[in-house]
Amino acid sequence: MKPKKIVITGGPGTGKSSIMHQLEAQGACCFHEISRQVTLEARKNGVEQLFLTDPIYFSQKLLEGRIRQFKEAENETNPLVYFDRGIPDVKAYLDFSKTPHSSIFLEASMQYRYDFVFMLPLWEEIYISDNERYENYNQAVDIHHALVAHYNALGYNPIEIPPGSVANRTDFIFNQIKAILA
Repeated sequence: MKPKKIVITGGPGTGKSSIMHQLEAQGACCFHEISRQVTLEARKNGVEQLFLTDPIYFSQKLLEGRIRQFKEAENETNPLVYFDRGIPDVKAYLDFSKTPHSSIFLEASMQYRYDFVFMLPLWEEIYISDNERYENYNQAVDIHHALVAHYNALGYNPIEIPPGSVANRTDFIFNQIKAILA
């Protein structure tokens, strides 16, 4: 039986990576965000912010990586597999930036389906920008709305994770999944 695929998503700076590390520390199978890798690789080649310089190329690299993660997850023996962002996030970011794009991003979002989607709402108190996260808080709000709109358009009903400690948020995810699968 294939594992259940669970996306943890939300705007930038909402605590996704912290939750993923907590899930992993508790023995969960996790696939981490790859956008920082793509950004850092571009910097080695002299491009400071690849998404801003060439959003389509950046998005294609993300899409390839996330599809690769999705396929790798199908071979996992763990019954639950967690993803820091999902394939639909790529199109949502393109929509946020109003970047014209081909249908491959929507088609991939429709082809590779997740079992559960958890959405982290914006939480201004924990939001920070850094070298890879260029968005200000207002842009993060717009990204959040683009993510919610795209996941909803795909027929998902994202479960919102309430603000709280990383441990409480992780427990919330576990409890929601247990209740749904019961």
